[in-house]
Amino acid sequence: MILVTGAAGGPQGSTGRHVAELLLERGAQVRAFVHSDDHRADALRERGAEVVVGDLREITSVRPAVRGVRRAFLTYPVTAGLLDATAVLAAAAREEGLDRVVEVSQLDASPEALTPRMRRHWVAEQVLDRAGVGAVHLRAAVFFENLAVAADGDRLALPLGPPDTRIPLVAGADVARVAAGLLLDPVPADPVCLVTGQMATIGEVADAFGLPYADVPPEEWKARAMKKYGDPYTVEHLTHLWAIFRLIGPGDHPLYRVTESIERYGGRPPTTLREFRR
Repeated sequence: MILVTGAAGGPQGSTGRHVAELLLERGAQVRAFVHSDDHRADALRERGAEVVVGDLREITSVRPAVRGVRRAFLTYPVTAGLLDATAVLAAAAREEGLDRVVEVSQLDASPEALTPRMRRHWVAEQVLDRAGVGAVHLRAAVFFENLAVAADGDRLALPLGPPDTRIPLVAGADVARVAAGLLLDPVPADPVCLVTGQMATIGEVADAFGLPYADVPPEEWKARAMKKYGDPYTVEHLTHLWAIFRLIGPGDHPLYRVTESIERYGGRPPTTLREFRR
């Protein structure tokens, strides 16, 4: 039995939903943890998943969800509560004796990272490591989905500077393929797994989406983003993230590399931007 959190999916990549579907396709027993018992939960039941409804930040929801489970997938949206949810799952997983927890982190998670969200992810990684539950951290690049959501009508408007600003990217489905592969793999795994599927300039991203790119001032983007996302944590993270890429511009960075993890654990080459658009 494998516990999959975030199994209903959402606008930030739907990795939990993808992981649940991939595991079910491969004959695994899946316990799908969802926040709301809605049509998405019904669809999971129809696919054969056992559905558990609860709050990932609440130990009274999570302890019963991990009973009888050997492995778990942890994902949490870019909003408040990441560290609460991680600590709760880590405590419950340690109590139950899980031997692997695969969690979605961020590409540059470190105590010196330039966004608060990345620093929080590094802390979350430390919590899971110290729980002794075989944690594997998927340090993922920017999801294609985040750029698709950023599309503003008939243009791609972002505060990223010139069109040759480079961005490390990955499809949410590819992150899920890596996670599913690791959850089913019986052999030991490295605690950190980098997941980047494509390097592209923001101009190339706009071309793939069939939109013109517009470089907008950061404050203008931030004001529009608050109306679009309605969540200060999401806007905080993306504002800092775009500023990092704008600063690096067309330059290089040690993390700007397509990784072999997608093909190794996911079983296929990385999805491209044009494939994602189709």
